[in-house]
Amino acid sequence: MPGKPPPATAAAVTPYDRAALLEPAQLEAWFAADQQRPLLHSLFGPATCAELRRLARAAQASRRRRPPSNRPRAWVLPGILGTRLGRRRGQVPDVLWFDPDDLVAGRATLLRQQPRDRLYAMGVIDQSYLKLWLRLVAAGFEPEYFGYDWRRSVAANGAAFASRLRADARPATIVAHSLGGLVARAALRRTRLPPIERIVLLGTPNLGSYAAVQAMRGSYAAVRRIAMLDRRHDALTLSRDVFTSFDSLYDLLPRGALAIPRDYHDPASWPTQAPRPDPARLAAARGLAARLVDGDARFVCIAGIGTPTVVGASLRPREFSYRYRRDGDGTVPLDSARLDGTALYVAPITHGLLPRDDRVIDAVIDLLRNGRTDHLQQGRPRARSAGFTLRDRDLYTTLADKLDWSALEPPARLEFIEKLSDPGPLERMAGVARSGRRPQDSGR
Repeated sequence: MPGKPPPATAAAVTPYDRAALLEPAQLEAWFAADQQRPLLHSLFGPATCAELRRLARAAQASRRRRPPSNRPRAWVLPGILGTRLGRRRGQVPDVLWFDPDDLVAGRATLLRQQPRDRLYAMGVIDQSYLKLWLRLVAAGFEPEYFGYDWRRSVAANGAAFASRLRADARPATIVAHSLGGLVARAALRRTRLPPIERIVLLGTPNLGSYAAVQAMRGSYAAVRRIAMLDRRHDALTLSRDVFTSFDSLYDLLPRGALAIPRDYHDPASWPTQAPRPDPARLAAARGLAARLVDGDARFVCIAGIGTPTVVGASLRPREFSYRYRRDGDGTVPLDSARLDGTALYVAPITHGLLPRDDRVIDAVIDLLRNGRTDHLQQGRPRARSAGFTLRDRDLYTTLADKLDWSALEPPARLEFIEKLSDPGPLERMAGVARSGRRPQDSGR
């Protein structure tokens, strides 16, 4: 009988650990001066570094023309998984998220949210947001990240963001991606805030997302890709022991019109087979809408369209059956990315790429300046696409093989990270599932 696996141990100091020490202004300076090439290439890849060098030089030129004191503040809030989490360890912190070497060692279980854990937010993950940062600087804004512990509830993070706004005290605009938009809306329910002139929401799940359901069921692509790296745990174990502990995922469950006819905060609405959500956390997350500010003329929503996205689910005794349509960005349905009382713009962009797409960033800059843009289509597209269904069991057969991270060349590693939430060719998976054949692993 095999012995018990050894405990997960901390990896040696990696570039991802060292990156936690870097402020975006430092990265801006390094890119502009073409310094620290080996470190930056390991974090961003040569092609992205070439683009960021150009943007950093434009940002530095803009700073010379206009000092920080004369620049309007623009807060940037990342989405879920968009902030590093880790623990203190001497001069260089121990980053758990996101550090592939730690995930390979099985340390993803240390991300479990507990009343007294030692993890803290270490700053925004620059691979996803530095391009937006540099473009904002070049356009004359003074951006500031709000990194937060994305495991915590929307209300808790909203209170922390409100405190940051008060401490900064400057009139401001906000650009918020995904979960960050709900955090911003929770903060704006608070009192004694400085003037907030415009808020641009990028793919914010205002009515939740079925990605949260799938994350708790072990069928979400990002969970399954993390498990591909993890030598010690499978996706169902990570969902049961880690992801169902995140208060934020309970806030992200579908609600309102997106959830009809189901109440996803009722334990009876879930399959009998594990993994299942924690009933106490379900109850605590009920009524999130009352803790968020409503949309008004300051808000603008940008939504991704054209990617197969779960727009509904049917309950079977042991699993969910998910309905997909091309009415979203792959993570957030268009009906959730909309916010009553606000303008809506759409772009054929997937969820994770919204804050990195040039057209979207052009539109964000326009919207922060004057509240409108011609860079994106305004309003909801008329046509709705035909759909297909996939069950939990279908998704469990994909992205199932372990990945030998040590054998991957640097470009392949960067591509894997870039596509962490990419679900793969879902329509083909649906056709294979209907035929009764096993889908091929789309992560290979």
